[in-house]
Amino acid sequence: MIASFLAWLGRYGTQCFALSIMLGLALPQFSAAARPLLPVAIFCFTLIVFLRADFGVIAGLVRRPARLIATCLWLIAVPPLMIAIAFALVGREAMDPGLVLGIAILGSAPPIMSAPAVAIIYGFEPSLMIAGVIVTTILCPIVAPISVEWLAGAAVPLDLMVLTMRLLIFIGGGMTAAFVLRYWLGRQRIVELKPNLDGFGVLMYFVFAIAAMDGVTHAAIERPGLVASFLAVVFAISAAGLGLSYLLLRILRPSERFMIGYGTGQRNMGLLIAALGAGVPPTTFLFFALAQFPIYLLPWLLGGIAARIRRGETG
Repeated sequence: MIASFLAWLGRYGTQCFALSIMLGLALPQFSAAARPLLPVAIFCFTLIVFLRADFGVIAGLVRRPARLIATCLWLIAVPPLMIAIAFALVGREAMDPGLVLGIAILGSAPPIMSAPAVAIIYGFEPSLMIAGVIVTTILCPIVAPISVEWLAGAAVPLDLMVLTMRLLIFIGGGMTAAFVLRYWLGRQRIVELKPNLDGFGVLMYFVFAIAAMDGVTHAAIERPGLVASFLAVVFAISAAGLGLSYLLLRILRPSERFMIGYGTGQRNMGLLIAALGAGVPPTTFLFFALAQFPIYLLPWLLGGIAARIRRGETG
């Protein structure tokens, strides 16, 4: 019965993503209780990505590395550069330090781990996106702390060594657990469990969404202008990442440009938020929570555009 339920969840991935964030807003009494589960959800996401990774596909991309190198460089470098330019235009010193840290985390985090699953849901070939997410996530403990400090500046003091070590524990622990399970279950069994793993991933997004929405409903009532401005920022970053990627990455197929654009704007902020722990300022956590809206809603909202791209490639 549990396996059937998980398989059912996996079949309705985009709808469940949108529903889960609405449940998080509708159940504020559970959000605070679920917040300690954020690191658990992040760990499970990491485990699932590495458990299901086809390293044969990655090896094939490495043998002809131009597309993979371009993808990883774009996913690592372009979001921080976008943020740095925006800070230079607006003036970082005039902004709330917690908001500055939140935007810096968004720009420095690796792409959201559900990006390959979204590509599969859209009917796109996911190999390049899978490889890009895996490589950038592995590099995250080295790249992200330096990028966050560069973007956030002296106004937001960070202990880079502590952040790096915690990221290594999260990512290294998830990778180790995944490799143990791969050895224990075997590749064929993992393939057979695909619908269940899809559903388990959706279930973890339910938990993550409810935990991430801690304080959002209250903030929307008490400070609607602040919430609206934060939402405008996160959707603007998502749109800029998608548009720039689709226009400029001409060496890739339209579907690959589309998904890399999706990954450019949708970032795994939870990884860095979990690593920072209890020291996350309230404004930063509110920005992180509101940054989940495009992550949860865009797979559904962009479905029509993705369908046109798929028809164009197959027609």
